[in-house]
Amino acid sequence: METAKLNIKQWAEDDRPREKLMLKGAAALSNAELLAILIGSGSADESAVALMKRLLSDCDNRLKTLGRMSLEELTGTVDVDGTANGRKKTARRYKGLGKAKAVTIMAACELGRRRMEEDVVELPSIRSSMDLYHYFLPQMQDLFHEECYAVLMNQACRIMDKVLVSKGGLTETAVDIRLILREALLRRAPVIALCHNHPSGNLRPSVEDDRLTDRLQKACRMMNIRLLDHIIVADGGFYSYCEEGKLG
Repeated sequence: METAKLNIKQWAEDDRPREKLMLKGAAALSNAELLAILIGSGSADESAVALMKRLLSDCDNRLKTLGRMSLEELTGTVDVDGTANGRKKTARRYKGLGKAKAVTIMAACELGRRRMEEDVVELPSIRSSMDLYHYFLPQMQDLFHEECYAVLMNQACRIMDKVLVSKGGLTETAVDIRLILREALLRRAPVIALCHNHPSGNLRPSVEDDRLTDRLQKACRMMNIRLLDHIIVADGGFYSYCEEGKLG
């Protein structure tokens, strides 16, 4: 018996789309299987996967074509052969694909389109300590308390994200190095930088700032992560551990 004629619940567990995704990851699923997860079920005559295979076949197996289909095209009807008298009758083109399921597919296609638009946007690049300073200056110049951020970057030193790792009082803030490394590892960032402010206006690093930088640099080396810089922002300027030659 062909798998397509079975209810998904009757399939071997490894062949069910949801279970397959949980066991092997989303990349292991075909486009039809991923779409089948979205619609949840097919019809009495066709499983969700078989229905999505047929839909994709009508789109030349191109998701781009599927993304251009309207609600009417997804839920419309066609004329089919009727009874022995030869008369035509109207039937849904994709039986089992109602408006709610069609809207779910359209929403997923739109999300994919928006993700592509985000990827096109060029990430800001950090080429110097000055770039890092200008990146943080707007949000740090008027603070009356200390904040410390970790900047997560790709191999080309383009900013992937920034994470607030500590927020303190007027003169100091406690930074947990484990939190910084955790964020870098979760986002697979091979390069990081640290930035915090001195509300007092004093640009010189404190003993604790030196100690933090040294400990972070040693921890980064162990994890094969590059510490690009640690800058201190204050009124009218900044201090850079990199430019001062304090990062090996």
